[in-house]
Amino acid sequence: MTSSLNSGSPAPSIKVLDWLRGDRLPNFQPGKIYILAFISTTCSGCGPSLSHLAQLQEQYSDMGVEAIGVAANEEAATADEARAQVDAWVTKWLPNANIRIGFDYSGGIDKQWMDASLSFGVPQAFIVDRDGSIVFIGDTDTLEDVLPKVIDGGWRGSAEEKNAEEERIAKAEIDALENALRRRIRTATEIEDWKTALSAIEEGINLFPDSIYFHQEHVWTLIGVMRDMEAGWIALDQFVRTAIERNSEDWLSEALQQLFGWYDYDYSGLPSMKRFSMGKELSERILKLCPQQDALSRAESYESIAPYYHESGDKDRAVDLIEQALELLDGESLPDVEKQEWLLQLLHTLAEYKGEQVCYGKYCVQPPKQL
Repeated sequence: MTSSLNSGSPAPSIKVLDWLRGDRLPNFQPGKIYILAFISTTCSGCGPSLSHLAQLQEQYSDMGVEAIGVAANEEAATADEARAQVDAWVTKWLPNANIRIGFDYSGGIDKQWMDASLSFGVPQAFIVDRDGSIVFIGDTDTLEDVLPKVIDGGWRGSAEEKNAEEERIAKAEIDALENALRRRIRTATEIEDWKTALSAIEEGINLFPDSIYFHQEHVWTLIGVMRDMEAGWIALDQFVRTAIERNSEDWLSEALQQLFGWYDYDYSGLPSMKRFSMGKELSERILKLCPQQDALSRAESYESIAPYYHESGDKDRAVDLIEQALELLDGESLPDVEKQEWLLQLLHTLAEYKGEQVCYGKYCVQPPKQL
């Protein structure tokens, strides 16, 4: 697969879009710079990206910059249902929306922009220059750095643009192979053909050893679905060993969650002593990495470690970690809706651990009812 929509290509049409926010915009207007960010209501990072997009427009509107959020990959039975869920989601993240929000249920604009550029995930940003040419395709997190260079004319034709585009295309072509495997896994999972799914997962582990996704699916398929505890334990043991070898925060946290976290596994078929021994080593390694992290990353780390301490019997340590996470989060500048969701999530965990009502600022949460 090759990318047919690249930096330097004319921007495709946006005529298929319905407009949920803002006036209709049938075509890009010459002399303006547009940022199109493809988003989805099911994407955890898309809400913050949408808020950031609105901030960028406010910051650079005097220089002819306009931001557009595009929801074109919604999962819903009908277009009306998809439109309603996008509308509610936008209201939640941008209650005073000041940017255009486009919507397409047909899949047309997704094919013209995302598929053509080999873009497989959202949020994904496209910058359209004043003459209607695309000058950037990439992660919304990089807009802060790239946009000022586009505005002052220092980006287009630069070595930096060329290098960024070459890296994007090389990565996109590899991602295309990985996504083909993911589609095979998803198709087999939907019809509960676990043998085919497992074969594709194992192929993915061999071809893409740096992708955490295939390791996650391997353990989940064996333990969570097939209930093959013997093979599942081997897969989980290998996942933990790989995470320890990599000494990566993402891998360590995910391995710990596989052992003591968010997965609805029946752990009774796994060797208890070894499970707790692994949890101890993973937790200690994550804590050693914490001083290198920013406040939000430390809060995430403390939240991921707490279940291990709680289940192993050190309930005071688990409570302390959640309380530290709350303090770290409270001191950060985040969109209100994102901070509220995270605070409430931590408070629900804290109430469960303490077995009593807990309050933090204006929020109070009751412990879950005992069955």
